[in-house]
Amino acid sequence: MARMKGAVAAGALVTTAILAVLLPFLWVLLASLKPPDLLARPEVLAFAPDLRHWRAVLLESDVPRYALNSLIVGVSTVAIALLAATPAAYTLSRWRTGGASARFAILAAEMLPPAVVIVPLFLILWSLALTNSLVAVVLAHLTFVLPVVTWFLIGFIDDLPRELEEQAMIDGHTRFQAFRRVVVPALRPGLGAAAVLGFVLSWNDMFYALILTGGQSKTLPVAIAGYWTFRGIEMGKMAVAILLSVVPVTVAAFFVQKHLVRGLGGGALKM
Repeated sequence: MARMKGAVAAGALVTTAILAVLLPFLWVLLASLKPPDLLARPEVLAFAPDLRHWRAVLLESDVPRYALNSLIVGVSTVAIALLAATPAAYTLSRWRTGGASARFAILAAEMLPPAVVIVPLFLILWSLALTNSLVAVVLAHLTFVLPVVTWFLIGFIDDLPRELEEQAMIDGHTRFQAFRRVVVPALRPGLGAAAVLGFVLSWNDMFYALILTGGQSKTLPVAIAGYWTFRGIEMGKMAVAILLSVVPVTVAAFFVQKHLVRGLGGGALKM
């Protein structure tokens, strides 16, 4: 009986947690399908679906272009971050370069408020005539994506047996060849999870994109904020844009959640 009560209580907690996560998504979905006259009445759940908000966002606005901008920025940021973070994580893991202080310094970059970074970064990009461009956003996003991806990969490399590389070098490979042909292929699950994590961080950023972009270079989060106008909030259109922003990264994170937890905890456990 006690075991059954415990199972029921655990099931209730899990159900409550699932509902707490899913209800906001459901509310946004309903808002995207409600006629304009019902948007101010969230208690109304029975209505004929209205697709005018979806048509307005997908066919009559620049939101698809801004979503493409976010995609370009996210993919570019992740590609550069992985190229730099993989060898950096390898040296920090295998040779303990800088010791524990180096690992702490990586995380210290994440502790800085974005407002501290944006002023010197903006001045540098302004002098290079790179403001109002996607290049500026990519460089800004690397300031927080690169440290996280590096930290993330350290945990995976710590778990790889050193014997893999040593055997490769016994077979005649150089250290770099062993890294490229043995370590990197063994890191594929971690690299995939790190790519998703970095992409989500880049995709969701609005602070840097709001300051560094304008016009046709805006990203999707900035476009979503644009539906808050002096006339009020265009709730239906904002709901559609939010769904376009949330669904892709949620689906991607779902498939790599196990590796995400492992990577985020691994670097801390091995300090």
